[in-house]
Amino acid sequence: MIKVEKSNSESVSFFPAKTDYSGKRNPTAAEIAVLESNHNVSSDASWKNLFVSEDFDPARIRHSEFSGIVVLGKLSGNTLKYHDLTLETGIFDSMVKNCVIGDDVAVRNVKYLENYKIKSRVMLFNIDEMSCTNHSKFGNGVLKEGEPEENRIWVGVANENDGRAVLPFESMICADAFIWSRNRDDKKLMDRFVQITEADFSKELNTYGIVEEDVVIKNTSLIKDAKIGRSAYIKGAFKLKNITVLSSEEEPSQIGEGVEMVNGIMGYGSKVFYQAVAVRFVIGRNCQLKYGVRLLNSVLGDNSTVSCCELLNNLIFPFHEQHHNSSFLIAATVMGQSNIASGATIGSNHNSRSPDGEIYAERGFWPGLCSDFKHNSRFAAFSLVSKGTYQCELNITYPFSLISSNGPDEPISIMPAYWFSYNMFAMARNNSKFQKRDKRKVKVQNIETDPLAPDSVQEIMASLDRIIRLTASWLKANDPWFANKDENLYQLAKDYLHQNPNSDIVLEDSLSMKRYGAKIVKAAAGYREYRKVTKYFAVKTILEWCEDNGFQSFTCDLIEKIQSIPLFTEWENIGGQIVPKEKLEQLFCRIKAGEIGTWKEIHEIYDGWQAEYTNWKTRYALFLLEQLYSRKIEEFTTDIFNDILDDVTLVSDYMYESSISSRQKDYTDFFRKITYKNEEEMLAVVGRIEDNSFLKTLKKETEEFNGKLQKFFCGLN
Repeated sequence: MIKVEKSNSESVSFFPAKTDYSGKRNPTAAEIAVLESNHNVSSDASWKNLFVSEDFDPARIRHSEFSGIVVLGKLSGNTLKYHDLTLETGIFDSMVKNCVIGDDVAVRNVKYLENYKIKSRVMLFNIDEMSCTNHSKFGNGVLKEGEPEENRIWVGVANENDGRAVLPFESMICADAFIWSRNRDDKKLMDRFVQITEADFSKELNTYGIVEEDVVIKNTSLIKDAKIGRSAYIKGAFKLKNITVLSSEEEPSQIGEGVEMVNGIMGYGSKVFYQAVAVRFVIGRNCQLKYGVRLLNSVLGDNSTVSCCELLNNLIFPFHEQHHNSSFLIAATVMGQSNIASGATIGSNHNSRSPDGEIYAERGFWPGLCSDFKHNSRFAAFSLVSKGTYQCELNITYPFSLISSNGPDEPISIMPAYWFSYNMFAMARNNSKFQKRDKRKVKVQNIETDPLAPDSVQEIMASLDRIIRLTASWLKANDPWFANKDENLYQLAKDYLHQNPNSDIVLEDSLSMKRYGAKIVKAAAGYREYRKVTKYFAVKTILEWCEDNGFQSFTCDLIEKIQSIPLFTEWENIGGQIVPKEKLEQLFCRIKAGEIGTWKEIHEIYDGWQAEYTNWKTRYALFLLEQLYSRKIEEFTTDIFNDILDDVTLVSDYMYESSISSRQKDYTDFFRKITYKNEEEMLAVVGRIEDNSFLKTLKKETEEFNGKLQKFFCGLN
């Protein structure tokens, strides 16, 4: 129902405050005459509600209406230009109510502007309504004085029933959303997260909209309860309501045509274009949403691009790619460096009528074309899932594997370590690829981009153990010599895998898929590759640590130094940052004890962990070598060190050689060449292999790494 008020009543009394017009004055009689001759009107006939600068030029105000208290900065008579838009500074054909407007601002054809602080050099052009209530939260999940709990905005990540919902806040990063959403059993911790979030915001009913310096907003229908950061560019938006647009001169954000954004936070340097819709969201730094994407109840990590698709109730870590009309992702935690193919409908078939299922995917989740999965399902790091319908729940624990469907009512096939045998080019390229795509100027969320890191390597170690145990069961069931062996069967199975690396045994893992289980194909080869790349990770990590700390070779003294570093063997990926699980538990205890009271302090702790990450990773690398050879490093023989060097060199060489061979196929394979009329055209299109910058860099790095390897253990001889 429309409320009728007296014409002189003002809905906002706290803003502008006296400090906003300190040093300002009311227009003189002569200036009022000019204002009125230019067809301007005021709710106060004496114009006492208008406060201006000493050198106020009333000619810069035309065909406009003022009510409430309006404070104007200097209007120099200059013009502002952004791209093809050029406007004179001043206020023209607009209605302004209870506003503070900075120096050299161009406001033209803004039909309703209320309760905003507009800072200097802002261009506002063709806006239907731009207003702010006194209870706005600007997308933050807090309450104002007297508001009921049901008014609070939650973002229902990872679960359709809001069972993992988090409160959005301006400084939120994926790490915050992860630790909040994944510890629901700890009620005290959950309560503390709410308290910490609310502590950063005032409950007073005194909010006004903010537009920072050098912002351009044009041809937009509705902006309500918005806080817009410096240098942001907004054109043709449909609705922006209860949002914060984080933007800066070095990381400007943009919002384009037909966009609708309601209840959320948009990160620095992000771009939202072309009919995109975002409701209840947190978007990280350097993200892109475009071409009609729907992002609802989701947190999207830094450096992600989504377009055309639909994403509902998700927590998505950095470097996520999803840009096909036919892709759909719901109720998922996807832990970054992921790519959702066209036709992938992840969430179309829950296992009950209740929308309570979830998908949990570690880094590097790549489902194939037209693939769909049943909730609940879980995927290890860098799972590559081939095209197919997976009608039963999946529990993929083998990282870097290829998962294939064999049709309904059949076990799936899993090829462990597939990436290392057939896709090493992607392994070699991934780290540099993601680092190049990281355009953030300010990096709050720490991100591990190397596929081989403690989170993925710990899964490799678990898979090695799993393959040994499944091999023991297979040998006992299929080899008469093992049939009556019960003692030391684990070691016997391990010996078999070492002695038969080319064995074609197919193992059965009943825990990999509900009802039908999985066939683990090329298990012996996978076991061999897992061990080789773990050695590669361990030696590379230790070698890099030695270089960073000024050590030339791996000596007994150096071993003692590394052993003095705390050892952590369980790791978590929090928003892209890899941290020891033990450190997380310590953080939670401190939060619950009241020792930590702000998200800023929590972020500082993340940064402290990152500063120690290389040390912790190096200590873990030494532990891995000991685990692989089942003995202390002090007991390693020359043969063991030679075995390590041989395997690490093989992996290093293979990374480069497979990268070369992968690219050479584009030039030598008959079917790759059939679309070109001759070789000259092909080279014009794909370029010359010798000009590939990545391969040049990889060749140099491989030669340098292999050279260092030859000297790495010389101090122990």
